[in-house]
Amino acid sequence: MKKILGISGLFVLAICFGYYFLQEKKVAELANVVIEKPILINKDSLTIRSRVNAPEGYKRIDYRKGSFENYLRNYKLKPFGSKIINYDNSEYYWQRGHIGVLEISVPKNGLQQCADALIRIRSEYLWDNDRKEEIGFKFTSGHYCSWFKYAEGYRPKINGSKVTFHKTATANTSKENFYKYINLIYMYSGTLSLFNELKSIDAKDLKIGDMLIKGGSPGHIVMITDEVVNDKGEKLFLLFQGNTPAQSVHLVKNLEDDIISPWYQLKNDAVIPVSNYTFGSAKFVRFK
Repeated sequence: MKKILGISGLFVLAICFGYYFLQEKKVAELANVVIEKPILINKDSLTIRSRVNAPEGYKRIDYRKGSFENYLRNYKLKPFGSKIINYDNSEYYWQRGHIGVLEISVPKNGLQQCADALIRIRSEYLWDNDRKEEIGFKFTSGHYCSWFKYAEGYRPKINGSKVTFHKTATANTSKENFYKYINLIYMYSGTLSLFNELKSIDAKDLKIGDMLIKGGSPGHIVMITDEVVNDKGEKLFLLFQGNTPAQSVHLVKNLEDDIISPWYQLKNDAVIPVSNYTFGSAKFVRFK
């Protein structure tokens, strides 16, 4: 009788052990599914579009060739792993918040900070697409300064908050003079002027080229550089930024959600951490 009970006990124990083993295997398989991250980064690619894959279930929204949206999506990148470099050629102290550095120079004068970098990218697009008459920005004082008037020789005379323009230089429409104009804009425009000047956009209407902004001193601004959508109409976005001190413009990681990173979900009035800055209440704007 004891022998029979012993055999029965061993049989029950074997069943229990087998059940436990199967459960452990299922848990391990489930854990692998949960923690396995999709491969979204192509390290050997040299444009924003080719560097980052669309997440599963999403596809890129098409924009016409020659559009600002298409221009940004296909912006050239330095090789993967390139570091963020300050205007004085030193390395930025924090290198863990980006997955790409844009092929755009950083002037040694230190003026090309966060808003300035986006102003430059927008202006270069307009220049390259023969839309020079659209290049113009407001100073923080509210006074509008256009490239055309600057090219004609008009320069601002600034006395406190009062700004007047006078023709004090010879006409010059060269690319070299264009960058002198851009440097002038760097000096007298910024996040606060863009915050006040540009049209607000609802999150549901966001597209490539729109910006997330906090106006002020200091403020901050980032730009949407790519966009994907799923069958439910839900969108994800890629963001790039300049920074203070003036440094390499870079494509940022999503440090809050490493499953979809570097893609972001963007909502009205949301708290949105972007690399080393947190937007306490999101506001979106669009260039005219």
